[in-house]
Amino acid sequence: MIPKIAARGTYVRGLLRYLYGPGRREEHTDPRLVAAWSTAPPLAGLEPVRDASGRLDVQRLADMLEQPTRMGVRAPPRPVWHCAVRNHASDRTLTDAEWADIAREMLAGTGLAPHGDAQAVRWVAVRHADDHIHIVATLVRQDRQIPRCSNERWRAQGTARRLEARYGLRQVGPADRTAHRRPHSVEVNKAARTRRAGTPRDELRRRVRTAAAAARGEADFFDVLRRGGVLVRLRAGTEDGEQITGYAVALPGVRTAGPDQTPIYFGGGKLAADLTLPKLRIRWGVAPDPGRRPTVDRHARAVALRQAAQAAENAAQAVRDGTAGDGAGVQATVAATADVLATLAAASEGDWRGPLHRAADLFDRAARGRYGRVAPPTSRSHDLRALARLIWLMGRISGDEDGYAALQLVLQLARFADAIDELRTAQQRLHQAQDARAAADALRRIAAGARAPVALTATSRPTPPRTVGGGRRARPGRGTAGR
Repeated sequence: MIPKIAARGTYVRGLLRYLYGPGRREEHTDPRLVAAWSTAPPLAGLEPVRDASGRLDVQRLADMLEQPTRMGVRAPPRPVWHCAVRNHASDRTLTDAEWADIAREMLAGTGLAPHGDAQAVRWVAVRHADDHIHIVATLVRQDRQIPRCSNERWRAQGTARRLEARYGLRQVGPADRTAHRRPHSVEVNKAARTRRAGTPRDELRRRVRTAAAAARGEADFFDVLRRGGVLVRLRAGTEDGEQITGYAVALPGVRTAGPDQTPIYFGGGKLAADLTLPKLRIRWGVAPDPGRRPTVDRHARAVALRQAAQAAENAAQAVRDGTAGDGAGVQATVAATADVLATLAAASEGDWRGPLHRAADLFDRAARGRYGRVAPPTSRSHDLRALARLIWLMGRISGDEDGYAALQLVLQLARFADAIDELRTAQQRLHQAQDARAAADALRRIAAGARAPVALTATSRPTPPRTVGGGRRARPGRGTAGR
């Protein structure tokens, strides 16, 4: 069950007209009230009636909801509170009475209408589909006071977890801020118009994470990004102008639409919570120097990949041994192993976002620490990150010997994903457990030969993946600048 609280609104009438209308895609069917505030008249008397044109007239209901705001002292400028509560597609269809109870619990949980408080805010719950309701309230109590509803989103999430258990619905799990920022609709639409395979934010996140896994430290990190074609802008401290406190990155071909045509930069924290410069510094710690650049040949690459596979196997056992707790050492091992997969994807597929890159994205989401925290490095995480850098330095995988070694590493990483699944399930972090299972399945398909992670020859080109809008990626020179 997902409660989604929208931005505060100004007019109740416009929102009610939308909820009682056909919807943007004719998806609203049989709109009706299922619950209202405790002192409200019967629902039948609150329901809008059709006017002479056949449209439902919501003015009377809007006036009743807005009455406290007209009488209130210091009414907020945006007094309309709106929350949509939606079930999972696999859940059973709830009755109107069950949805009414859910609405009352949501209002009580957020503090807007506590149980037994006859002077609470006025609100209604509208149902126009089987799987969700909309709760509309005005943010002035009937005693003319302003309600306290701080942290309403977190409190609504906690209420949803309790309601899932009460009604036997799909368990979503508590929010832990491990998911990366969702791209804005403007980014998605622009990516679709320019026929890009993904948004610039997603592309930059992948490149920055690969560079962080391959770098020995801060200077090396920025050098790897620049050599990879990424624009880098450093931010100096306000007190010490020579101290670097942050960075931002951009793709060369992604620019604003105005006359200036300036690159669109994203700070590390806008890409992911653990990609800020201070947290990257914690991740790197004092990593051992892998020494001079190794001789690059297939045998050397195969040896490095087999070493990484053995290290991943040992790390998986270490994670299983530490599943009962939530120690920083276990989290450091999990995050470092995600770096190994990130560099393996880069060595196998290059800039093409193939199945190994997609598996690395799932693995990364499952491996993140809660609330963007980065665990201090350990000796095991140092070793794993040294191997990740070694894989990156070895270059592209190109033959049978190193290709088979890469498949062995992929299989070990699939088993490591199983260990993450067990760890996150024990920690009740269900979103990440689901991502770990998906990553394990994807890696096993690759290891079984569905798509061997071996670099393609110069005369071969893979079928491009689907774009954001469902089309195909355009050929170079047609809207793909900066790729």
